[in-house]
Amino acid sequence: MTMRCLTAAVVTATTLALLPAPAVAQSGDAAPMRTAEGYPDISGIFTFRTLTPLERPLALADKDALSDEEAAAWEASERTRLNRDLFDPESGAPSAGYQSRAEGGVLSYNEFWYERGIELTSDKRTSLVVNPPSGRIPYTEDFRQENTIRRLNLRNGFADHYTDRSLGDRCMMGSNAGPPMRPGSYNNNTLILQAPGVVTILNEHIHNTRVIPVTDRAHGDIRQWSGDSRGRYEGNSLVVETKNFSRATNFTGSSKDTILVERFTRLDPDTVMYEFTIEDPNNYTRAWSAAIPFRRTDGPLFEYACHEGN
Repeated sequence: MTMRCLTAAVVTATTLALLPAPAVAQSGDAAPMRTAEGYPDISGIFTFRTLTPLERPLALADKDALSDEEAAAWEASERTRLNRDLFDPESGAPSAGYQSRAEGGVLSYNEFWYERGIELTSDKRTSLVVNPPSGRIPYTEDFRQENTIRRLNLRNGFADHYTDRSLGDRCMMGSNAGPPMRPGSYNNNTLILQAPGVVTILNEHIHNTRVIPVTDRAHGDIRQWSGDSRGRYEGNSLVVETKNFSRATNFTGSSKDTILVERFTRLDPDTVMYEFTIEDPNNYTRAWSAAIPFRRTDGPLFEYACHEGN
């Protein structure tokens, strides 16, 4: 596995030229940006890195957002906790952040490789999960127990075959790309292209490309790692519904029966709000939702040169 800056760019000038120029520049109360065909313009290269965790830390259970002062203190302590590879392996460092983590020493990577972001989202939320109000994923008790056993087995090396490892371990699918997309430790970048009848989303990690038909055509019956997606425009948003996931893929416990609804809304020239809702009664007690701001960034994307067998 290698960091994004160590490899050559895979998005060529030809691909970048496909990015449509917005029909209307957006500022203040100006009309939303539109494509040449009149649809909401969500195209561009974006980053979604942030320190905001997917789930609300238990220590912040009574807070859905922090004050500016609280956020600054939390960000500083969290950066210390995440940089613990710099701690002395014997003396460690004082506990920091919402999670007591005093030990130092060797981790999977040192801090050189990480690109996770250094700040909370601008609204200072304590979780990316916005529904339920607890900011926590509503797992069923059966799933919690099964997941605990599975994690222990993997941690103890109980893998009889390479196929017992996850697709992420095998560099075939990445948690950043999903779907749904969510921030990770590095390579939190995506390219969105729009053309008549189709939207393409290319994620830097792990080099996953989704080609989404914008159509009212029914979903197919073939199960795929990224599911089978159909898009439609609603008001100022692109809405994507995905189902028919493969049994081999999951997102924080989702199963092959997951129904995923994603919504992309351009807020201003530099921001697209990405929201998703997951419904899966197999492993969740109720549907749950998250909201992640995508911020425009300079391109191009780089190849994440991790692949099966490397």
